[in-house]
Amino acid sequence: MAFEGLANKLQETLKKLRGSGKLNEKDVKEAMREVKMALLEADVNFKVVKDFVSRVTERAVGHEVMESLTPGQQVIKIVNDELTQLMGSTQSKIIFSPKPPTIIMMTGLQGAGKTTTCGKLALNLKKQGKKPLLVACDIYRPAAIKQLHVVAGQVEADVFSLGDKTKPVDICKAAIEHASKSGNDVLIIDTAGRLHINEELMDELLEIKNNIRPTEIMLVVDSMTGQDAVNVAESFNQKLGLDGIILTKLDGDTRGGAALSIKAVTGKPIKYAGMGEKMSDLEPFHPDRMASRILGMGDVLSLIEKAQSNIDEKKALELEKKIRSQQFSFEDFLDQLQQMKKMGPLSQLVDMIPGMNAGKLKGMEVDDKELVRVEAIIKSMTRKERLEPSIINGSRRKRIALGSGTSIQDVNKVIKNFEQTRKMMKQFADMEKDIKKGKKKLPFFK
Repeated sequence: MAFEGLANKLQETLKKLRGSGKLNEKDVKEAMREVKMALLEADVNFKVVKDFVSRVTERAVGHEVMESLTPGQQVIKIVNDELTQLMGSTQSKIIFSPKPPTIIMMTGLQGAGKTTTCGKLALNLKKQGKKPLLVACDIYRPAAIKQLHVVAGQVEADVFSLGDKTKPVDICKAAIEHASKSGNDVLIIDTAGRLHINEELMDELLEIKNNIRPTEIMLVVDSMTGQDAVNVAESFNQKLGLDGIILTKLDGDTRGGAALSIKAVTGKPIKYAGMGEKMSDLEPFHPDRMASRILGMGDVLSLIEKAQSNIDEKKALELEKKIRSQQFSFEDFLDQLQQMKKMGPLSQLVDMIPGMNAGKLKGMEVDDKELVRVEAIIKSMTRKERLEPSIINGSRRKRIALGSGTSIQDVNKVIKNFEQTRKMMKQFADMEKDIKKGKKKLPFFK
């Protein structure tokens, strides 16, 4: 989970403040010492931590908190505001050229996930109605051009390549001409990277920049490298002048030092964050939503957006009718599982629910492998068994377990959970009918 270590520590520290009726300056300063340690352990830049704690302390010991009826909550609000400010205040979007094509120059070191991110960005822009063209300008790394073709194939985007013998700047010029003829309104240029920053790399990138004048120069950095990511961003910005940053592997970064430091150090906004391995796992970066997630306040807006983009509205209405008429079957259950999987890992979804924290859920395993197991069990059933679970006897359960590579106990557990879910749905449907007929009142009106 992104920011897991930091989130747990900050939430514990601020929980103590929330429970206090009155706060004095000593309480605030003690809490800020813990906040400071949590941020430093999360690999946040020392100067950034110092400025952050200073700003929060100054506001927290001021009139707005000490005179408040809920001082603890006021301090949490201040921390939330300052975290949001630290990461850029508001969402920063890609600026599209008024005269197509918009040219996005992707830069970064080897290993940051630049080529894959080019594909993810292309998919994101396609959803916005754009027609992107991926341009293969990494002529040095073995199989880099082939990798770009593979990535483009996964998102059904066009690729422009002149092989590995033409100069990158000439490839870019030819790609612009090709784009105007083929109707591509966005060019995503996959430039070469190196294992470290050197003069040769920067000279090539500067040559491309000066000749094609890109609309946006984006830096792709691996968030899990912490302070190294910040240092790389600072160097690239000084040499090239960046327009934005894309953080990859943020879903695996339990510390979050890069995300919290990079804007403050470079002055450049984080525009996107890679939140998984799938091509759809590139999310616009919202500083306010990320701050809310860190403090355990959830991210309901992102959860709604994920649901809207991944759940079939027509199927949802059909499901509602089946629940009302008590016709919910394993076929519907499987369909719901598959739609839920599209929304991303369960731990990420849990983190978007206010008050929930995947790392602290006791007695409930947020395990995506469990979903895969359940799916395998349902797929091992015949269509008749899915529609009429009551016919699944002992021999059928044995066959289903064998077919899904699970145990009979696993099959029994899935069937039991399904029956409980169906029973609960029937109770809700019956209650709704009674309420409409006026036979029953809702429990809180008793």
